[in-house]
Amino acid sequence: TTHFLLLGFGFQGKMQLLFSTLISVMFLATLVGNSLIAVVTATDPLLHTPMYYFLRNLALTEICYSLSIVPKMLMIQLGERKMISFTACALQLNCVILLVTCECFLLGAMAYDRQAAICHPLHYGTVMSSDRCFRMALGSWLSGVPVALGFTTWLFTLPFCGRNRIDHFFCDVSPLLKLVCADTALFEILAFIATVIIVMIPFSLIATSYLCIVHAVLQIPSAAGQRRAFSTCASHLVVVTLFYSTAGIIHLRPKSNLSSSTRKMVSLSYTVITPMLNPIIYTLRNREVKQSLRRHLHK
Repeated sequence: TTHFLLLGFGFQGKMQLLFSTLISVMFLATLVGNSLIAVVTATDPLLHTPMYYFLRNLALTEICYSLSIVPKMLMIQLGERKMISFTACALQLNCVILLVTCECFLLGAMAYDRQAAICHPLHYGTVMSSDRCFRMALGSWLSGVPVALGFTTWLFTLPFCGRNRIDHFFCDVSPLLKLVCADTALFEILAFIATVIIVMIPFSLIATSYLCIVHAVLQIPSAAGQRRAFSTCASHLVVVTLFYSTAGIIHLRPKSNLSSSTRKMVSLSYTVITPMLNPIIYTLRNREVKQSLRRHLHK
């Protein structure tokens, strides 16, 4: 097998044009929104805090994630040639695994940051020092490297026996496994174990952090104080819910009984829609980011 055929979505005529236009608009909004978040949090001295440092890394992750999937998806939807080379497919899968893993750990780091800010405000500067923030961010980016390289290399050394029609809009593990004409039981078991570890470590950190946050907030005597404390976590909670409720469905069960169309729509939600919504969520819920954006627009 030297190349694969990405079938994408089976829209035709005006429906295909409408779908491609909608995806293009969302892709543009993703790039613009996340780029603004990255630039504003990097250039505004008032936003040089751990929370915005991790938010900038999350925005960069979303930009890279969208660039690795959406341009090729638009090409196969609008063009006659729906091919992707063997090497390009492997590279795309490698990027997907790497960036999904990175996002998992970044969301965990952001939860830990909120816990330190609310539960230990007097020691926040010490707990979340610039050196520790850098190491946490770097660890998040590097955490997916061995997993991505290992499973991508393993999968693409398995025999495909000439079958090359991928019923999906990008190279993902599940549709590729259906093309392999060899026993994939060991691959699936180890992939499932790796996915559970990747998901559960950050998720456990998030759950533990929010249990501590809830306990600390309930100790605040005034209702207004409680609302202010909870409001600093609202955006992060929404993003975590969106990410885990969509990406988790797909990656925890690579050979689940989901239909092809359902799998594509769920994948579309976390590859296109969620990266577009993240900067909107953080902007609408965050007064400091909105004020910084106004200052930049005014300049």
